[in-house]
Amino acid sequence: MEETVVREASASLKYARISARKVKIVADLIRGKDVDEALAIVKFTPKASSEIIEKLLKSAIANAENNHEMKTESLYVAEIYANQGPTLKRIRPAAKGSAVRIRKRTSHITIVLKERN
Repeated sequence: MEETVVREASASLKYARISARKVKIVADLIRGKDVDEALAIVKFTPKASSEIIEKLLKSAIANAENNHEMKTESLYVAEIYANQGPTLKRIRPAAKGSAVRIRKRTSHITIVLKERN
């Protein structure tokens, strides 16, 4: 029995100052797509997380080329996920001397690229 080794390259961003819910919208658009197509989709998607994901995707491509000797033409987005990071809690003054809590959410984003056969 021969085992084929599936090479993969990844890039991750920790503590991104955007909520995971907003990142997941764009992540769902590019999951399973070829790298070139994914870059085009991210570039023309008018969302706050597009810029962050584009930079991370380019980093994952560079990791694949330089660290794992993978060919860019055969790469695709195998996995992309955004997990919730720690929440920064802030306080804003409200009416009658009370205070309202503001939750500034963060996220951990990971992209995994694999080669198509």
